[in-house]
Amino acid sequence: MPELPEVETIRRQLEPKLVGQKIATTWSHPSAKFTPAHEIAGAEFTYVQRRGKYLLLGTDDARELVVHLGMTGSLICSSPGDHQFGSMGVFDLAESHVRARWLLHDTTKAMTPTGLTFRDIRRFGRIRVVPAGEYESIPTLAHAGPEPFDPNLTPALFHRLLSAGSSKVKTRLLSQRPIAGVGNIYADEALWMAGINPSAKQIGRQRAALLLDSIRAVLSQGIDNGGTTLNDYRNADGGRGNNQLSLTTYGRKNLPCLRCGNLLISSSLDGRTSTWCPKCQNR
Repeated sequence: MPELPEVETIRRQLEPKLVGQKIATTWSHPSAKFTPAHEIAGAEFTYVQRRGKYLLLGTDDARELVVHLGMTGSLICSSPGDHQFGSMGVFDLAESHVRARWLLHDTTKAMTPTGLTFRDIRRFGRIRVVPAGEYESIPTLAHAGPEPFDPNLTPALFHRLLSAGSSKVKTRLLSQRPIAGVGNIYADEALWMAGINPSAKQIGRQRAALLLDSIRAVLSQGIDNGGTTLNDYRNADGGRGNNQLSLTTYGRKNLPCLRCGNLLISSSLDGRTSTWCPKCQNR
């Protein structure tokens, strides 16, 4: 599932391409999860932001196109006739797994129209259009915790947010409540870096501060590497990320721990596969 580094990579690529573009034509899969794509027809993109794992594409009529990529979604820019992504001029839908498309025209220059395509193999993604900043109809977004790089997210605040409830520390990270944007991959990586067992239920202030530093480190690395591509993730140019080459823990079951040499183990914790070192991350 695309997490903060993957979504942020896409955001950075989309911003210079979309701002100032007017939505001329729309198409969507008939599912109600994708039909909101039509609601922004005629509007102009004014900004591209991110909140947690969500992309927020602002329009000139004070609304936002909110895109959640789900597990296998990608949002790709292309030009009409680009054979890699299909012909945008007539919305050629021969390319598999297309769920929505927008044909865009630059409002300030006489340029070839741009196509924005939302592909989603497993259809867990979703498109919504809401008044800018009003997310009550999207509970996961409305209740997301602080952004990881927010300077107001102090170690003390993070410890307080992480200590709410009695679930396992990894489960709380995945809930998005203590901190936004961390999913299964980067949770495993950060917990290994901090030496914290994913099934621990309480951690002290000192270890919470170390975990916060570790989360910021693995997310920064993920962004620098353009995201993690294991199977389906593609950036806005259709390219793959490189962070999978730098993973220390996720997906490395039965391989030696890069810190102590013990074999990593894996198990399902609250329905999510987790990998950790039984020595370095002993409870």
